[in-house]
Amino acid sequence: MARRPLPRILSSGSASITRSREIARTAADSATDVLHPLITVVRGLRLLAVSGRQKWVATPKERRGPKLFLGAACVLVVALVPYGPILALVTVMGAAAWKGRERAPVRTGPDDAETARLRSLYEALVPYFSTADDPDPLFAHGGDWAKALDGYGFDDDGRLTRLQVSYPAYFTDGEAAARSRIEQLLHTKSGRGREYHFGWDEEANRLVMTVLDALPTTIAAQRFVTAPGETVIGFTDPDAVSRTVPVRDGDTTVDASPVVWRTGGRSTEPHLLAVGQPGAGTTTLVRSIALQALQNGDVIVVDGSGTGEYGALTGRTGVLAVESGLGGALATLEWAAHETERRLITANLARQTGRPTPDDIRRPLWILLDRPGVLGHLATADGRPDPQELLRIPLRHGRAAQVTVVLAEQFDALDTLTETVRTHTRARAVLGPASREQIEAVLGAEPHTTPPPEVPPGRGYVRLGTGPVLRLQVPATPDPYDDATSDAHRRAVLGLLPGPHTPMAAPAREPADEGPATEQVPVAVEAAARPVEAVPVEAVVAEARPSEPLAKAQPAGAES
Repeated sequence: MARRPLPRILSSGSASITRSREIARTAADSATDVLHPLITVVRGLRLLAVSGRQKWVATPKERRGPKLFLGAACVLVVALVPYGPILALVTVMGAAAWKGRERAPVRTGPDDAETARLRSLYEALVPYFSTADDPDPLFAHGGDWAKALDGYGFDDDGRLTRLQVSYPAYFTDGEAAARSRIEQLLHTKSGRGREYHFGWDEEANRLVMTVLDALPTTIAAQRFVTAPGETVIGFTDPDAVSRTVPVRDGDTTVDASPVVWRTGGRSTEPHLLAVGQPGAGTTTLVRSIALQALQNGDVIVVDGSGTGEYGALTGRTGVLAVESGLGGALATLEWAAHETERRLITANLARQTGRPTPDDIRRPLWILLDRPGVLGHLATADGRPDPQELLRIPLRHGRAAQVTVVLAEQFDALDTLTETVRTHTRARAVLGPASREQIEAVLGAEPHTTPPPEVPPGRGYVRLGTGPVLRLQVPATPDPYDDATSDAHRRAVLGLLPGPHTPMAAPAREPADEGPATEQVPVAVEAAARPVEAVPVEAVVAEARPSEPLAKAQPAGAES
């Protein structure tokens, strides 16, 4: 059968049809450009009408009458005012043009690069969130990543800042090892050098990963707004605690989220242990605590490193002793143990007789030890007792006697800490770079964030008792006598130090002809160590805590 030729209009008129289409498209574009202001005004009028109708529907019926009356009054006023209708028309047209203007389109989904990153992350999670027996796997190679990954956010560099992962119910999210593998994978795939927070919702089978902002390092030592018995260890994330305090950050005053450590008779974690690498900021933390303790208490400082980091405290009011040698440290800690016993005896006698507790018993006493392992090594080589053994009484019974112990040690000397120190220091802090295993060994729990490889001094983690692990940044409290200290920090620390101690003049005594020379005792120590009524120490402590008998000891200064 022969093929019939196409009609002439279809065979030879294709060029004219194409030309007609181009002419029509050009005319439409020109008309759109010319009528663009009119289109904008019409679109704005439509939006204004829709908005007015919604407000009218939302108005209660009892208020519609007054609104109609008010509108009619406004229309009457506009009609009577000279040039009122023209001005009203211009105003309405201007509002419509502003309302109907073209806005930049809002991006509702990831771009190609972000989609590729999410798909790569989804494929990396498949071996951990899938099994061969799952008939309808949520994670499968080549599957739909949008079902498992949502709530994502990216920064300007295209890196993830937030991600929500939905995982199957059979995943063992109750095991720490399984969670650590997922967190390590997300940390690696999302970019190193940042700190991520992982929030596990075991009930909903969801994991939320968030990039944390760096904690501020510009907050220096200052007077913090706290109640008696509260000490600010440092500052943490705003959503980690429910309290803020005003602090000076440079020349401005901001609200910061503090980590408040409560001491005293009602505290569940009355003693603190800080651990870190050399230069991590443990000495800065001890110095910051000392400046806050001197506001209403007495301080004893034992510097095991012997580098003179606490020389600015020597001779200050409230500082009973600053020792760095082994002999002075042993004598000071022995006096502190006797002072703890004396406070227990005096407080017990006051309760039995119905009298108020004396003021010298109620005044807090702080025992600060930096690098006690060094002193323990020297004591072992010299055949003398370990200074940590003298802390047994203050650690066990210091809460009732208003005695607080703060220790700072390095990771390489953790094995030198005694069992008493490990048991009774329930407030823990880890400063400086550390692995998750090291942090868990000190705090007793892993942090919910990924420790960054490089951190500023004073940066770490803290845990008070059985509470959560919080990020921590210690206030900048350097040694004011160090040449590397800036002028601003030097003035801040010196402004917090109390004035020099002026001992009371002792009455003149004639030299005795006979008898051995007696050891001179500081006035502050002698006043605090006055003998009390003869009551056995074992009876008082056994009455308070029968399971923890004390060694028989006599308060310092009781012998004539």
